[in-house]
Amino acid sequence: MAAYILRRILLIIPTMLGVMLVTFVIVQFAPGGPVERLIAQLSGTDAGATANFSGGGSDFSGSSQPGMPGDISAAPSKYRGAQGLDPEFIASLEKQFGFDKPAYERFGMMIWNYLRFDFGESYFRDTSVLKLIAERMPVSISLGLWMTLISYSISIPLGIRKAVRDGSRFDMWTSSVIVIGYAIPGFLVAVFLIVLFAGGSFLQIFPLRGLVSDNFWTLPWYEKILDYFWHLVLPLFAMALSAFATTTFLTKNSFLEEIRKQYVTTARAKGLAENQVLYGHVFRNAMLIVIAGFPGAFIGAFFAGSLLIETIFTLDGLGLLGFESIVNRDYPVVFATVYIFSLLGLFINLISDLTYTWIDPRIDFETREV
Repeated sequence: MAAYILRRILLIIPTMLGVMLVTFVIVQFAPGGPVERLIAQLSGTDAGATANFSGGGSDFSGSSQPGMPGDISAAPSKYRGAQGLDPEFIASLEKQFGFDKPAYERFGMMIWNYLRFDFGESYFRDTSVLKLIAERMPVSISLGLWMTLISYSISIPLGIRKAVRDGSRFDMWTSSVIVIGYAIPGFLVAVFLIVLFAGGSFLQIFPLRGLVSDNFWTLPWYEKILDYFWHLVLPLFAMALSAFATTTFLTKNSFLEEIRKQYVTTARAKGLAENQVLYGHVFRNAMLIVIAGFPGAFIGAFFAGSLLIETIFTLDGLGLLGFESIVNRDYPVVFATVYIFSLLGLFINLISDLTYTWIDPRIDFETREV
């Protein structure tokens, strides 16, 4: 097992290198980079950014800005909207963002820094990338972890129950409810919950925004716990409603497949109780495929899956941070977010494989090639 773990860890290195290379090529060479974005901000023509940029005012006309004369006879610039600007000013912007160096050199420096977990500073937020991520991490951890735990704690018992009572009325109506919940987009559920329970038009039971209240730090410890979970009720309900379907049906189908096998018939013939058959024999085999989907479910909920929910409930999580960074061409934040979540996903997949051996000791990765 130690050799298998070592091989998997060593494979993380080329995998991460490939992920970062593809991300660098796509993002770094996409039109509308940070230089063009800042030029548009300075000239007052940028309507697409989601955050205010530092580095200049929004009034940009003629020679009122130092180093940016309004001579329209200046040499053409490779940046859209930079016609008439002082080439020295454009060069200073390129140096500020690191675009004065060749692409391969920028990529090499980024990889070297990331190996030391040095993510630099945000282009436009005047703070370190690591600090930004650390500030947003509690929101994403809360949403991803609790939603995954709630989803699995409900979906697995429900899927087992549906498999045992396959074809019954219980199986039919629960399937209908699950499919309907899966078909309704999470953001529509979120809006409905806000209108109904967060002071939109009817009741004002739950808070509308934030992960904790403004007076959170002045509350006793037990009220802090209640306040924290009270803020999570509506976002988690909106996210988890559509998350039950996949795991529930996967669990049901896995159990149905195992229940029909010969060893189950033999166990029943020996006089074992139904719970002993289900949880002593079937459960271990049927849950392997369910566990395989756990890393994807967790990462999806932890990052991309919570973007709209974070926006609707005004939760500053990593999903919203990543989206804003892409829109604003804040490359250090974009690359750092991709790096952290790719690395996290690879390690979670390794943990998932190791969990196979814990559930079923018959699985031996040492005899398999990676």
